Amino acid sequence: MAESNKRRPLLNKATKGPLVWIVLALLVVSIGALLFSRVGFSQIDTQKGLELLQDDKVEQAKIVDKDQRVDLTLKDDLTIDDQDFGKKVQFFYVEQRGEQIVKAVDSAEPSKGYTDEVPKQSWLMSLLGTLIPFVIIFVVFWFLISQMSGGKMMNFGKSKAKLVNKENPDVTFKDVAGVDEALEELEEIKEFLAEPEKFKAVGAKIPKGVLLYGQPGTGKTLLAKAVAGEAGVPFYSISGSDFVEMYVGVGASRVRDLFEQAKTNAPCIIFIDEIDAVGRQRGAGMGGGHDEREQTLNQLLVEMDGFDVKTNVILIAATNRPDVLDPALLRPGRFDRQIPVEAPDMKGREHILEVHSEGKPLADDVDLGQIAKRTPGFSGADLANVLNEAALLTARENSKVIDNRILDEAIDRVIAGPQKRTRLMNDKERLITAYHEGGHALVAAAMNQTDPVTKVTILPRGRALGYTMVMPSEDKYSTTRNELLDQLAYAMGGRVAEEVVFHDPTTGASNDIEKATNIARKMVTQYGMSDKLGMVKIGDDQGEPFAGRGYGGGDEYGDATLSSIDREVREIIDAAHADAYWALTHNRDVLDDLAYQLLERETLDQAALAEIFTPIVKRPTRDVWLANDERPVSERGPIDPPAPLSGDRSGKGHGNSEVDTTDVPGAGPTGVNGPHVPHNPTGPINPNDPTGPTGPHGAPGTGPEGPTNPGGPDNSDGGRESGY
Repeated sequence: MAESNKRRPLLNKATKGPLVWIVLALLVVSIGALLFSRVGFSQIDTQKGLELLQDDKVEQAKIVDKDQRVDLTLKDDLTIDDQDFGKKVQFFYVEQRGEQIVKAVDSAEPSKGYTDEVPKQSWLMSLLGTLIPFVIIFVVFWFLISQMSGGKMMNFGKSKAKLVNKENPDVTFKDVAGVDEALEELEEIKEFLAEPEKFKAVGAKIPKGVLLYGQPGTGKTLLAKAVAGEAGVPFYSISGSDFVEMYVGVGASRVRDLFEQAKTNAPCIIFIDEIDAVGRQRGAGMGGGHDEREQTLNQLLVEMDGFDVKTNVILIAATNRPDVLDPALLRPGRFDRQIPVEAPDMKGREHILEVHSEGKPLADDVDLGQIAKRTPGFSGADLANVLNEAALLTARENSKVIDNRILDEAIDRVIAGPQKRTRLMNDKERLITAYHEGGHALVAAAMNQTDPVTKVTILPRGRALGYTMVMPSEDKYSTTRNELLDQLAYAMGGRVAEEVVFHDPTTGASNDIEKATNIARKMVTQYGMSDKLGMVKIGDDQGEPFAGRGYGGGDEYGDATLSSIDREVREIIDAAHADAYWALTHNRDVLDDLAYQLLERETLDQAALAEIFTPIVKRPTRDVWLANDERPVSERGPIDPPAPLSGDRSGKGHGNSEVDTTDVPGAGPTGVNGPHVPHNPTGPINPNDPTGPTGPHGAPGTGPEGPTNPGGPDNSDGGRESGY
């Protein structure tokens, strides 16, 4: 019974398609041809038919020239080889023998005579022959349009917006966490639709549009779903790409239809997801000013301007790229409110974990607050993925509860990908990887302003042969110049360790070099941290022709400026290389011990690393950096913040007047001046030596969270990657 029920939808779907009707028409034509074809005549050979004519055995004859056939009615039944053919027989002839056949029939002089049937076509058949090609073309066109318009031929210009069921909402504000400010703004929208008199009493006008923007996975679409669940009014949801089709005018028609529906059902909310698909900036970019997307955008602008304040229709849109949206779309009066939806802070991450952990059996010792501390920079989608991965791993192991070990593995999977258990490395590659990862970790620990190293492993994961995890102890929203320089040194740690220990670098540092170069270039061209170029922004982000902008970008700068940029970037990278070299050569014993422990245990956590790093020698503090060397160094530091602001934080601020002038690599203004450290000839440790590491000074390392986000918490996907 259940199986027959499953087949019914497939059967119904099949009977609705045009193919069924075409097959039925062919069957009708075939059956008709069989029914109306000449029946009762037995076919004989052409030679036998001519003999019958010559022997005067034919009573009546008919020549059908159209089919090149002769129908004979005989005087007596015909029997050939004991087979009875009856009195009615027929035979066929080729076109070249037509004249011979006519003479034979004429000579036979049938008693009832003979006749010729001349081919002729009725007016009906002629009309059908003319119309059939057009009918076929129309059927094919109908089929194609129906497929693109969801089976509704005349609705391709109608809006594809879905009306959310407000009676049974799937998501409400209780399901949203970590974005309190955005939630507060949207709750006000809900209140306005529910109690407009409350706001109108004080002269407030309804906002026409709300734009939610932020990085992917931060919860923009989830917020819109929550509004749909809470609003209690019709909620139309549509994607920006649904407006754009291959037919001219369809997008603008759908915009008009959407807003007509909204006005008819006001008060209501319209939600357009990924609005950058239709709202990109107009200009001289690719596509010119006559493409379908631009016509759709123009219609959207007109409809938003044509809102009647009394209709109570609010447009909510979401995008990951607010920078490419047309300025006319962003002005007040269209999108009155632009709400950033950012990655959550530590408290927000904890709340998100609490929401997504509902229904999941967590072990008693699992602390969601600690997990929130270990996941800085994670978006809401990342955190949901962590808990889902943990649940999948628990089910795979046939366990009943999710414990800390499984959560650690889930975090690693989200950061660096699944572990490559089938990737077998030989002893030499494992040794190089151990020194490489150890170099990253050691340099990070030796620098003064890098984040704590929380994990180092040489187990292959994703594309990486190993990785070093560096996590900030708290959320950070800005980065100093010294922190960037220390991050660059940390990125160079793996490559320098290969140079110091093996004297032969590998391709594994390619990703580290790429990230370090990007940071150094931003320091020079965007952050004003260059001695020679000063505090200027070099380069224009507007040169994106496919974003609807011009073809420019960098053309306003000459070769001399570009060469200066390259030299400054090279000097910063060289300074980071020198810092890493200093840290590794002054802590070679620690490096060897770290590499040995990695080879033996494969993964080291923060507690094990803290014990290994106990004897580490820290790099001396850099000199005070001034954008202008002619200015005197101020000896006056910052004020002491009030108690409510300082909390439990301590330390000196940007104006720290204590300067260590120790002459080390990187101590000068550009970080490259200092004594040359001679090359260390000491080789790697012997992993087979049971006594542990021997020999002074060395290094390795790399991390899934390389220094790629100088404006916020450091949580990139670095790691030592295979260069093959």
